[in-house]
Amino acid sequence: MAALNLQYLQQLGEYMSSGNMLEDFENSPEERRHEMLEFLETLMDIAELADETATKMIFKNSQMGTLLGLSDQK
Repeated sequence: MAALNLQYLQQLGEYMSSGNMLEDFENSPEERRHEMLEFLETLMDIAELADETATKMIFKNSQMGTLLGLSDQK
């Protein structure tokens, strides 16, 4: 099982909201810029998966979950 690291996510959020990530992007060579964009694309994909997972976790055994077709999913 993967470890959940809330502190890392908070630090990442601060890195982005502070403007430091944008500054690093602007001052990085092309290869690093590509790496940063790929990182963000993967992060957005994971955020979408997190939203889907949270919905399943919250509503799985509820009346709303039944309406959403989540009751029989693992």
